[in-house]
Amino acid sequence: MYRTLVILRHTFHESIIQPIYPLLLAVGAAILLIYSTGLGAGPIPFFTFGEDTLMYKAVALDTILILVLVMTLFATSKSIYEEIEDRTMLTLMSKPVQRWEVLVGKYLGIISAALLAIVVLGFLLILGTWARIPDDYTIRASSFDANEIARLHDLRMMHIAGLLPALFLLWLQVSVLAAVGVAISTRLSLVVNLPIVIILYIAGNLTRFLISASQGVSLASWKYWLSIFLPYLEVFDLRQKTVYSKIALTGTSFANDINAVTVSQLWFYVAAALLYAVAYSAFALSAGMWSFQTRELGGAEG
Repeated sequence: MYRTLVILRHTFHESIIQPIYPLLLAVGAAILLIYSTGLGAGPIPFFTFGEDTLMYKAVALDTILILVLVMTLFATSKSIYEEIEDRTMLTLMSKPVQRWEVLVGKYLGIISAALLAIVVLGFLLILGTWARIPDDYTIRASSFDANEIARLHDLRMMHIAGLLPALFLLWLQVSVLAAVGVAISTRLSLVVNLPIVIILYIAGNLTRFLISASQGVSLASWKYWLSIFLPYLEVFDLRQKTVYSKIALTGTSFANDINAVTVSQLWFYVAAALLYAVAYSAFALSAGMWSFQTRELGGAEG
């Protein structure tokens, strides 16, 4: 375990010092800043007739997902495939360390770097949401009216309460795709890894339809097996509840709304998604471990 933690720490540091990491963080921060403030000109409108905050959160979450996924795939290629090709992995394997410890440590280091990026961009998203709400709901932020102040507070707390599980689910989704990327990077470079994972991301979002089509078919059907092996990314899509629905947050005016979803329901679903993420990541890493065990570490397959 200690060796795995050492590899985790080294991989985490290696991931965040890559030029692509701060670059994409800066790009993400700039996008969120522009959407939330309009660079001093006021929040950029989405023309949704009172639902601009919801659209802002949805667009911002998609932006964070894409940027973090790209920086994560760059990290998987740098930490595994390139180390094999330039024979750095040979030096590492000369130490008293097992291959599974290397693979798991690198995977955990990579998703830890992804978590840091999501925390930073998520914090900016929360600040942007906080700043947008007065304009989006036509509330005077400097009002002395107690009712108006209370409404502003309740809206801000309600929206932020939904963002926290949404950001955590986003990290779980990146972690699942990172596990696939790590497995692929034991054999293939970033040039091949990136498009494969992007295709799997698209296919994983279409799996919901494939599963419906595979119900009642035989075990020999390609639809059945494809629905098993593809990541079922709908598990991590709770935006209908976390972004578009009201949340019955205690201490706010939404607490007794019968149409609102409760915070406990949201986090119960997150816990279920966590179990799926752990299971699928373990499956992907097992495939990667098999590939890594049979891989020559001298570079270029030997």
